[in-house]
Amino acid sequence: MYYIKRWIVSILLIPVCAYLVLNRGHYTWIDNADLVIHEGGHFFFMLFGKFIYTAGGTLMQIILPSIIAWYFFRNLYRTGVQISLLWLGQNLINISVYVADARAQKLPLLGGHKVYHDWHYLLGQMGLLEYDAAVGYCFVGLAVIVFAVSVLMPVIIRE
Repeated sequence: MYYIKRWIVSILLIPVCAYLVLNRGHYTWIDNADLVIHEGGHFFFMLFGKFIYTAGGTLMQIILPSIIAWYFFRNLYRTGVQISLLWLGQNLINISVYVADARAQKLPLLGGHKVYHDWHYLLGQMGLLEYDAAVGYCFVGLAVIVFAVSVLMPVIIRE
């Protein structure tokens, strides 16, 4: 019975992870919180030059849930790790949509036409703008890996 109980959260996460991957680009309620974190990342990284400042929004979307997951992992709290990794994967899906929009620039941005598209600038600086869709799918691939680790966490942490 204990063995089955360890897997309940994983079983509940599977359809959520599948929904997030299969509905990539569909705006959800958590995206509002992610947007605040993204914009806060720009503020936090503004002292590090334009490139890091621009990447700062995306960096914060990755760093914050990763720190929380690491905290729970260090304390062997499996469910906390799983939920934090779910949030990280969701952010990676969110980021993938933004990256893939770099050339088209169709997503609405805070500030409207007065601001520049983060990933248009970043990929342009790296000479990768024409690969925006491929880079976006790399983030989807990372999300799938993070989701898999989250679901398999009962094998990693045995409370």
